[in-house]
Amino acid sequence: MRYVGDIAVGPVGLGAMPLSIEGRPDEARAVATVHAALDAGVTLIDTADSYHVPGGGAPGDGELLVARALAAYGHRDRVLVATKGGRGRTPDGGWTVNGDPGHLRRAAEASARRLGVEAIGLYQLHKPDPAVPYAESLGALRDLLDAGTIRTAGVSNVDVAQIRLARAVLGDKLVSVQNRYSPAVRDGEPELALCTELGLAFLPWSPLGGISRSALDGPSAREADPRFGAFHRVARERGVSPQRVALAWALARSPVVVPIPGASRPETARDSAGAAELVLDERELALLGP
Repeated sequence: MRYVGDIAVGPVGLGAMPLSIEGRPDEARAVATVHAALDAGVTLIDTADSYHVPGGGAPGDGELLVARALAAYGHRDRVLVATKGGRGRTPDGGWTVNGDPGHLRRAAEASARRLGVEAIGLYQLHKPDPAVPYAESLGALRDLLDAGTIRTAGVSNVDVAQIRLARAVLGDKLVSVQNRYSPAVRDGEPELALCTELGLAFLPWSPLGGISRSALDGPSAREADPRFGAFHRVARERGVSPQRVALAWALARSPVVVPIPGASRPETARDSAGAAELVLDERELALLGP
């Protein structure tokens, strides 16, 4: 197990974004994907109020889907549902950012209603808004904590200075940082090092970085990419997917790492969760690189 604040979670979470944006599966497969992840030991599900189809969807569609899937599964008290506020969609599929404190407070209250909870287990500020002082956006999270709307807080898409500011504003109620980090994108090392120092959960989004799953039987086009070749090699030696190796590599980076790979099929959710049991040795880690 790993920890988000004082909450123990499985080492690998589930990123629910693919279940509710463009290209999403139908409801039955989406729910089956969530259930497969839970069956495989996942106890952290990450979503956001902005995860919906642009134009034809509505804010919170992803949260409602997660709520329905958990209601059908039962044992909800064993699952930490993390959601995010501060972003939106445009009709043409773009993304907006809104760190206005009033908006964030209203968004969190709406998210709690959609999730069917009195208090959100982990609420994350999705992205700093360049039009709003970051301390003011963080102040909205502090107000939500004081009001009991959320139990713990996190920040996303942030740098070292913003993490330190969040810690100053939120104190020990800041429990997580969610940044992009993968075999292909490793520029988050300073933020990961700070999270390790402070004991903050580091939740890599897009932790696979485009690595292919299809390399068990021989070289592929992806293997020619120097970022991925070693991962395919270790995958063939271990008889597992390169995706599982990538997640095991992330877990080995620090005990605070809890990757949240997305999935839209039950089999991929199960494969991701299996990374918790894959312990890479020193030779393999050296091959995969720093």
